[in-house]
Amino acid sequence: ITVFFLIKAAAWGGSRVPQLTRLFLDVLVEVGQLVESGQTLMVLEAMKMEHRILASTAGQVTGVHFTAGEQVQQGSVLLEMAETED
Repeated sequence: ITVFFLIKAAAWGGSRVPQLTRLFLDVLVEVGQLVESGQTLMVLEAMKMEHRILASTAGQVTGVHFTAGEQVQQGSVLLEMAETED
């Protein structure tokens, strides 16, 4: 199982996520959905910049822990995914 955490100064989609509370803008997947490596899973906002969370491998979404409009703190589990073969 792959777990996506919001971590200090993590690189997401080529940008740096600052050490601030983030606003969860959009969830682009749902539990049970199959996703491809590199697919955008969700979008966060920090300091008026959007940060896209991408799938690092192909897999199936097993858990989504936030909805659009919620505040996300550092260390929060965002999404869980079970790996599948491409």
